[in-house]
Amino acid sequence: MATFVIEGGHKLSGDITPQGAKNEALQVICAVLLTKDKVTISNIPDIRDVNKLIYILSELGVKIEKIKSDTYTFQADDLNLKYLESEKFKQDGSSLRGSIMIVGPLLARFGKGYIPRPGGDKIGRRRLDTHFEGFIKLGAKFRYNKDEKFYGVEADYLTGTNMLLDEASVTGTANIVMAAVMAKGITTIYNAACEPYLQQLCKMLNSMGAKIRGVGSNLLIIEGVEILSGCSHRILPDMIEIGSWIGMAAMTKSSITIKNVSWDDLGLIPRVFQKIGINLERKGDDIFIPEQDSYEIQNFIDGSILTISDAPWPGFTPDLLSIILVVATQAKGSVLIHQKMFESRLFFVDKLIDMGAKVILCDPHRATVIGMNHESSLKATTMTSPDIRAGISLLIAALSAKGTSTIHNIEQIDRGYQNIDTRLRAIGAKITRIE
Repeated sequence: MATFVIEGGHKLSGDITPQGAKNEALQVICAVLLTKDKVTISNIPDIRDVNKLIYILSELGVKIEKIKSDTYTFQADDLNLKYLESEKFKQDGSSLRGSIMIVGPLLARFGKGYIPRPGGDKIGRRRLDTHFEGFIKLGAKFRYNKDEKFYGVEADYLTGTNMLLDEASVTGTANIVMAAVMAKGITTIYNAACEPYLQQLCKMLNSMGAKIRGVGSNLLIIEGVEILSGCSHRILPDMIEIGSWIGMAAMTKSSITIKNVSWDDLGLIPRVFQKIGINLERKGDDIFIPEQDSYEIQNFIDGSILTISDAPWPGFTPDLLSIILVVATQAKGSVLIHQKMFESRLFFVDKLIDMGAKVILCDPHRATVIGMNHESSLKATTMTSPDIRAGISLLIAALSAKGTSTIHNIEQIDRGYQNIDTRLRAIGAKITRIE
């Protein structure tokens, strides 16, 4: 288990470029299974979860070549489908939640897909019903081995249908779309997720020969095709990392420029940070955050306390609520953070309270933050990262705190942030990795 040692209280400065989007990468890399032709994907982040998925595909028989540090070619023309029923796959797949998205393309192309119950963050229940209900509606038969915790779907062929998803699940929508693009007839998916990363997947599939309409809306219409071809695709910058850098600049009273953010794909993110008082400027496709000694939370028009909550796109992403919460601890004013989509993501606030933050955890979904306006700094402490997003939030808190903090279990942070210690040192952070 590796550890970060962080000497807090230092200002940061300079430019930082966001990595490719983790959530998009996990989707589009699975989509290479839909064709026997070569697919080239660039701006792939070098992080644990993505590398683990690439490894699983290589074990499945996908020919993978690393062209540059962030660019790979994939060719799934001679797969070893027996791997899917092996003990090794049960071990490999169970450690990565994103592995669930290989099921849709395998079902579409080969008529079967299997997956062990996937792992991932301990942030509450993230059920798989949406995925498998979609496959069943397309004509697949579902089976589950309770003893081995192993899921499977099989079909001689898939048939287009109308479906209303019970939740706008991003991975569920992605999986169903990848299955439906080769089904016979037309599939309509209502209450589909419409996140930019899902839009990117649909654009990639269309460039491969799929026929998907309604991209960017919650109603997708898919006309099945018999075969898909290869393509080249570039992954968007990671909006969660962009939000992390905004919060880090504010907490450390720093001035930084975040480069090439694909501003038009950020949705509400800049506006929500502005609501808690953070100044940020658009400069071309960059975000410039000037140095601020203080930032003040805006109340609602009627004077009531500001509430920031998560929601499916185009609402505010749940992956940034923990960042907003930590940044609010040093704002002027108060805010209610309402985590609607996951029930365990706010439990990391105990560590912030240990550091001197004024946070009232109302229940598993809500926390009230009373900002200290930088009048009282957070205190250094020793802590453990419970998941990716809480981990980066604790890292931001440590960078702003007086003294030297230690964060254990940083493998969780590495799952979502590429070479984060090296990149932060380049803009002035005092952070050391101890293996």
